[in-house]
Amino acid sequence: MDLKGLGYLVSTISVFFLGIVAWPGPTDPEWQAPAVAIGMALSVMGMGLRFQSHRKDRQDIKRAARNQPPKD
Repeated sequence: MDLKGLGYLVSTISVFFLGIVAWPGPTDPEWQAPAVAIGMALSVMGMGLRFQSHRKDRQDIKRAARNQPPKD
């Protein structure tokens, strides 16, 4: 894992800590728990997609250095 991957991992872990802090209490509206859970899930999915894109870019750079055409 490179430095960018480590950054995405740290960000993912921070999402869970922030979700714990933001989790609604028993007197909060019922809609808040699903909103926090959905927000956490979307954030983690977005970081996963960005990391996959980063890995693909690195592969494309390595292929270009070897003068091979990119894969789709």
